[in-house]
Amino acid sequence: MPTTFQLDPHDRAIILRLHSPDGTNLLTRACVLALTEEITRLAATPRPLILAGGKNFFSAGADLHEVAALTAPEALAFARLGQSLMNAIARFPAPVCAAVAGYCMGGGLDLALAAHSRIAAPNAIFGHRGAALGLITGWGGTQRLPRLIGRAHALQMLVGAETKNATQAVSIGLADRLADDPVAGALERFGSTQPAGPPSRFV
Repeated sequence: MPTTFQLDPHDRAIILRLHSPDGTNLLTRACVLALTEEITRLAATPRPLILAGGKNFFSAGADLHEVAALTAPEALAFARLGQSLMNAIARFPAPVCAAVAGYCMGGGLDLALAAHSRIAAPNAIFGHRGAALGLITGWGGTQRLPRLIGRAHALQMLVGAETKNATQAVSIGLADRLADDPVAGALERFGSTQPAGPPSRFV
């Protein structure tokens, strides 16, 4: 099921919300390409950016069925594709906040880590469970996670495949704070209140 995203412009910020019909917001190759293109476009006239998903999934990460079908050269190209997206977010010329509700897993966690800050809903679950499947991320999470939370906690998540709930995420510095509505919390941080126009959906 394809993951699309919707842009909701506000007076001082833009919400980019992932959406897929099954609610898991998988980061397929097509989605990663479209996100990279859109974030590059937004960087030309930067405003604070809020990355969000649904109530139960921020993102479940890369599509494992798609990954399993890749040849070695294709897997390398897919890793570089994901790195391009994460670098575009990390280098965005305005603040980027990941508003995380529900599961934030694998490549979805890489996406949140590339943001400049993270606000977690009480039901947020963070994890990089690729090691349990014999996989490891190629999208920068192995570098950004230990820099953010320290080597010991990062090893627990990357090698031990442990998950962290919202309270634990705040306690180790993975999330900056909790908010019942993380998108509203991010808008408040940026001083943004009023929608600036109708939402647009992109593929």
